[in-house]
Amino acid sequence: MKKALLILVAVIGLGFAANAQNNLGLRIGTGAELSWQTALGSNNRLELDLGANGFLNWNDYHYFSLTGIYQWHWYIVDRFGWYVGPGAQASFFRSAAGNNYFNIALGGQIGIDYELPIPLQLSLDFSPMWNFLGTYSGFGWGAGFGIRYMF
Repeated sequence: MKKALLILVAVIGLGFAANAQNNLGLRIGTGAELSWQTALGSNNRLELDLGANGFLNWNDYHYFSLTGIYQWHWYIVDRFGWYVGPGAQASFFRSAAGNNYFNIALGGQIGIDYELPIPLQLSLDFSPMWNFLGTYSGFGWGAGFGIRYMF
């Protein structure tokens, strides 16, 4: 009886995951980001990432950022898809020399994702951005690997 109940709960959980409207997890690139995605219709979604860098000392600066990306998403096959969309970012930087500054960036994102049979999504993306303010103004880019729980 316990096995039947456990199987029933697992099947229902996987059924909800197949129609997931929200994803929450981590996106790892130059820094680490708390990443949330929400569906905006059948093929569109919004991704918000709250990021930070500096605790691993990968660069000569530390930052906190908030990034918003509007994504158009298409499935290539069953659970494997790709997405592209425009985005914006607001960041606060502190350089190794102790200089602080605020930055605004505009750009986009292109990537692929895969929804596992369990309620997890894996993604790999590339994000070119144009930075408008501060010492690091000009073109920049980042890449990230994401793992998110689907609910």
